[in-house]
This record gives sequence, structure tokens and C-alpha cells, in this order.
Amino acid sequence: MVEAILFASQEPVTVAELNARMPHGCDAAEALAYLRKRYEGRGVRVVRVGDAYAFRTAPDLAFLMQQEREEVRKLSRAAIETLAIIAYHQPVTRAEIEEIRGVTVSRGTIDQLLDMEWIRFGRRRMTPGRPVTFVVTQEFLDHFGLESARDLPGLSELRAAGLLDSRMLGAGTIPTSRDEEDEEEEMAGQTELFED
Repeated sequence: MVEAILFASQEPVTVAELNARMPHGCDAAEALAYLRKRYEGRGVRVVRVGDAYAFRTAPDLAFLMQQEREEVRKLSRAAIETLAIIAYHQPVTRAEIEEIRGVTVSRGTIDQLLDMEWIRFGRRRMTPGRPVTFVVTQEFLDHFGLESARDLPGLSELRAAGLLDSRMLGAGTIPTSRDEEDEEEEMAGQTELFED
């Protein structure tokens, strides 16, 4: 009877609760001691949980109960916009992200992208306040199948893929493809803005 009650119960059961359910004169504590010995070395055991008892999987077999699955987390629109701005304008500060988006960036949005390891902290700008910058990570590039941030699609490729329409185009939010000379010139101008 004790075995049946423990097996059917979702929650651990106390000795008093067991005694209340069983016929008069039965000793639940004695039955529990017998069951604990009987289940030693088996796949399940009778274990004490506080003042109550329950069936639990044997600790050496707990690995059989584990199941790994990928949790698909959808990014919010704010997170997608923030990620796109960081990818296309990196290294970029929070203030610059807010200026481009036109709204403040919540700490949760940045934290989510940091937790996903799609962005990381870059070098601090050598400007008043020394703000930290954000850049995309190797994991971001790997997830999207890119060798480097230079492989991000330009405006013409995004428009050709049908991902942009004329309403979505803000002035300068997504750069067009640039040749390497322009890029080198821009990088050369930025080097004095960062500390090593």
C-alpha cells in the first residue's frame, strides 16, 4: 500500500499522510524502511525529501533522464535593429546606436545580444566619457555563414533579395558596398579614436 501511494503521488508524502490513508494498525514508517532496503541498487529508490518520502531515479542513472534540445529564441524587432546597426557600423557606441535608431536602446536588448555571444565589447573611444563600443563576434559570423563583416550584404543585395522596400530606407542606416580604398581610409581615420 505504501509503495502504491508513493508511486501514484506527484509530491513527496509524509509518514503521517501515509498512516492516514492506510488501514488502522499499519505502520508506514516500518513499511518505508522495508521499501528503502528493497529498492537499493535498482533503477528507482525511495528517498527522503525533507519530512516526506518519494520515488526518485537512482543517481547513477540520472543521465538517462536528461534530454538536450535547442531552444529557439526569437529576437525582438529592437534586438534585430540593434544587431544590424552594430554589424554595419561597428565599432559603434550605445549613443550612436540610439542616434541611428531614433530611440533609446534598452539594457535588456544589449544584454540579450551579449548573452547570445553575437556581439562583444570593443575598445573604448578616446573621446569624453571614453564610451565602450560594440562589435560583432565570430559566433555571429559563423551563424550567418560570413567570413568577415565585410561579407555583409550591401544595400543593392538586400533590395534585390526583397528584404528592403523604399519605406524602410533611412538615410545612411545600411551602407552601400564600398571599395577597399574607402574602407582603409576610414579605418586609418579611426585609429586615433581608440586606445590599444
